[in-house]
Amino acid sequence: MSTDLPEVVDAWRMIAAQRVFEGRLPLSAMPRLGEALQSVDGDAVFAMEFGRDAFQVPFVAIRAEAGLPLQCQRTLQTFVQPVQVEQRFGLIRDEADEAALPPGYEALLLAEDGMLRPADVVEDELLLAVPLVPTAPGSEAVERDWPVAADEEARANPFSALAALKKNP
Repeated sequence: MSTDLPEVVDAWRMIAAQRVFEGRLPLSAMPRLGEALQSVDGDAVFAMEFGRDAFQVPFVAIRAEAGLPLQCQRTLQTFVQPVQVEQRFGLIRDEADEAALPPGYEALLLAEDGMLRPADVVEDELLLAVPLVPTAPGSEAVERDWPVAADEEARANPFSALAALKKNP
């Protein structure tokens, strides 16, 4: 096991060696994720395992946890969203190989040279875990019925003019 995450690895060699990387990545080292966050303070704890399963499918399994500082869209206040991701990728060389992956695997298309940026894979998974509309736990939804004026409702109904013609023969 290793706590140092190389910038680039040869995925096929990592699979042959059954390497496992564990450690922390600072949120500030993930620029794409940083754009979705209110602050880049903090770390993501990750584990990345390379290997082959019982069917000899080459895979990389990712587990990551982080507290993501997001802006609540109800209150506009910053809150920390705890995120846990776990994903198993089947490594493929060609898009046509995706259909052969067993259920439960996501496809990860590698470059021809087999090189992989592990930090980018962790960042991608954390990005996918960011909610589309972040809302802080316990924040109340703003629900209100806004009454519509009668003249607005009449203008909004395209058949109201036809109804008036029907009444006057």
